[in-house]
Amino acid sequence: MTNADPKRLIRISRDSGAEGHSEPPPEPLNLGHRVRELRKAKGWTLDQAATQAGLARSTLSKIENGQMSPTYDAVRKLAEGLKISVPQLFTPATRAQVSGRMAVTKFGTGQGHVTTTYEHELLAGALTRKQMLPYRATIRARSMEDFDGWVRHEGEEFLYVLTGVVRLYSEFYEPVDLRRGDSAYYDATMGHNVISLSEDDATLLWVTSLA
Repeated sequence: MTNADPKRLIRISRDSGAEGHSEPPPEPLNLGHRVRELRKAKGWTLDQAATQAGLARSTLSKIENGQMSPTYDAVRKLAEGLKISVPQLFTPATRAQVSGRMAVTKFGTGQGHVTTTYEHELLAGALTRKQMLPYRATIRARSMEDFDGWVRHEGEEFLYVLTGVVRLYSEFYEPVDLRRGDSAYYDATMGHNVISLSEDDATLLWVTSLA
């Protein structure tokens, strides 16, 4: 399947907290800066990071310097090479824990990121220094052939089926079908993919740990 270019994440939500505890909206995330930050955090050179991601050094350099908009295949390879999920790639780095915070995301106002297999709506996007990454996912994939291998990244994940029926494939377990109200919690370093068994795209609440 041909991979579509990912849409840039556009902050359209206005998350607010209790009076006296609201946070100003953060600056829009720069993907190139985020990739460079993650690469340097691992102590990798451009050559090392490109090798880990299976990309040409020149391609990675152009992404970091904002000279090209990567395809979804390149985004996926970057995330896998850095051992994080695709949504984590578009989320600012976590900082020290702070208390007394709250974020509200009205229905349909989260940050959108569309791929050929999933459509993510990132939630609580204006809240920085999170320890969890929540997002609502629309499952477009209908078979394992829609994926280019397993999805795997650091951390743990929890999914809860909101609508439809999905099949959760995992590297070390038999596939399991999940319906509305069903949930699963798993180690995200284990290869995993989700497809929709419904006529319509199924939807999930997905939560990824950032630790």
